[in-house]
Amino acid sequence: MSSTKRSTVLLAERTVPPLGMTGPAFLQAATSALQEIETYYSTLPDRPVLPSISPGYLKELLPSTAPQQGEQWTEISRDIERTILPGMTHWQSPKFMAFFSASSTYPGILGEMWSAALTAPAFNWICSPAVTELETIVMDWLAQILALPETFMSRGEGGGVIQGSASEAVVTVMVAARERYVSRQLEREGVQGEEEREDRACEIRSRLVALASAEAHSSTKKGAIIAGTRFRSIPVHRSNVYALTASEVRPALETLTAKGLCPYYLGVTLGTTNTCAIDDFTSLADIAEEYPDIWIHCDAAYAGAALVLPEYQYLSAQMSMVDSFDVNMHKWLLTNFDASCLFVQKRKDLTDALSISPAYLKNQFSDSGLVTDYRDWQIPLGRRFRALKIWFVLRTWGVQGLRRHIQHHINLGNFFAHLVGARKDLFDILVEPRFALTVFTVKPPGHEPTQHLANGTTIDHGDPRPFEEQHLPIKPETSSQELELANEITKEVYTAIDAKREFFLTASVVGGVYAIRVVSANPLAEEKYIRQAFDLLVRTTEEVLGARRR
Repeated sequence: MSSTKRSTVLLAERTVPPLGMTGPAFLQAATSALQEIETYYSTLPDRPVLPSISPGYLKELLPSTAPQQGEQWTEISRDIERTILPGMTHWQSPKFMAFFSASSTYPGILGEMWSAALTAPAFNWICSPAVTELETIVMDWLAQILALPETFMSRGEGGGVIQGSASEAVVTVMVAARERYVSRQLEREGVQGEEEREDRACEIRSRLVALASAEAHSSTKKGAIIAGTRFRSIPVHRSNVYALTASEVRPALETLTAKGLCPYYLGVTLGTTNTCAIDDFTSLADIAEEYPDIWIHCDAAYAGAALVLPEYQYLSAQMSMVDSFDVNMHKWLLTNFDASCLFVQKRKDLTDALSISPAYLKNQFSDSGLVTDYRDWQIPLGRRFRALKIWFVLRTWGVQGLRRHIQHHINLGNFFAHLVGARKDLFDILVEPRFALTVFTVKPPGHEPTQHLANGTTIDHGDPRPFEEQHLPIKPETSSQELELANEITKEVYTAIDAKREFFLTASVVGGVYAIRVVSANPLAEEKYIRQAFDLLVRTTEEVLGARRR
């Protein structure tokens, strides 16, 4: 048999169509899947927000090996409800009030569908010009919506790029910060020669130090580890509402430089994870002027979304003092994960650090300098068409719709804080509620408002960001018996709430104080669920306190 005939026979023996289904079969399966997804969302309030399974549950439900023969879609789709949904924490449930929200919307889902259909790694412009150009456009739209300084727009020296997460953005800019510092120092020293520059660069990198508030997300320390540099945490205090200020940063910088170390990166935060604290950007602007070689990055992963509201845009104007700014649209801005929007004032700082051009990536368009290759703005080479879902979301809601969305959740947060504040016999609000987040403790029976939040209390490293430790250790900074009792009771109430699985909340530790966090900010959040969660908190607290009195 000739090789041509043999190939024809082999092609004819394929049992699965090239795309897994025929066109008509795909239409039928997709229609069914969309109906099931809509049913899932419409029944979310009735589903338990937390799964009731044990570790390893899925292994008991699935075969130990992949099927030898392909299965029909009807068989596969049945297993979503049978095997997958029982093991899901339902982040879109209106009873999910933990961590921070993770948005999912129908326009976002449609954007993901088109992105999956087109599947373009899009590491440079020529791979799919629309992928790059739409990203530039929607990032400029978002910069305008958030009222960021003009310098973050692509028509100047800056621009925006979509990263996978705020943590990925931190690593990206930290590497850029490191290389910018090293490059400037080499120029100052006048080091010449390729080997000489490389050797000296390694020496300089060995003395670099990244800094951030003790309230900064743990990804900052992780980023420093990845970048191969030191990391120092700067304590903050309740007297400043846990905000990082120049008065705390300056002594840390002076101490490090006196030791011969080189601060090169400072992480600041708009809306910390524990309490939604806002760092003092006004005073930190002086640090930016005094230490121009330090890269300042603002992590606004969750609360940055509030900049859509004009009353918060005074904070946008203060971003002129940072080199980079990041907000997750997949948290509070109605866009499905992942869509972390990183803006830089000088894109050259990213491309100088991250650009590499082997022969197989070269093309006339990239070489011309007239197009953007986003592979030079990130750690990975390939990237998904994430701009599509952002485009769909921004066009569906418009600026006014986004503002009403954010204001709705802030109103819900204020309402919950009002309910908590009205029960001073049971609860103490730890810090001023912000951005729909309320952080509170349970008051020990027979005590006046607790005194364990006195000025000067420093904060712990409590960090309830998703996928990280939730039940944090209590590390009191005082031996106060009242504090220990309050911590014990608050933890007992939280544990009881968690065991009931009616609502999903998170706890944290701030300044040695065990506290409960409540934030209802996903698209399906409503007042009635806020009331139900508060009623559950009151009943559970009264049960715990009643049991202690007996």
